[in-house]
Amino acid sequence: MLYGFVLIYLRDFAPGKEQWIANYAVGKHFESRLAHVHGNLFALINIAVGLVLHRYPVPEATGRWISWLGLAGLLMPLGIMSEVLFGLPPLLVIVGGISMVACMAWLAIVLWRIEAAKRA
Repeated sequence: MLYGFVLIYLRDFAPGKEQWIANYAVGKHFESRLAHVHGNLFALINIAVGLVLHRYPVPEATGRWISWLGLAGLLMPLGIMSEVLFGLPPLLVIVGGISMVACMAWLAIVLWRIEAAKRA
């Protein structure tokens, strides 16, 4: 995931991004591959999150928020495709990435607390 953020930075925000794009570009095909890879990864992550939420006694409201954040992470591949197809800015990409990171961080904290409570 971190590598995806680095690619986004290099492609959209870094000084001299035009040179990086010119040296590494394969055009829309590259962007489409990014969307495909992130979409598949996030789909697997969402399945894993669902299984973990089902397995552990996570409070219902917390589980719902974590689940929605994971689903919002799918805005990243949708954002990449909207850049390719419609030339939109990378806002959806950033929101989706932040949502997925927040989902995983929150889930990790909740699970850590549950496991710590079991040991206490």
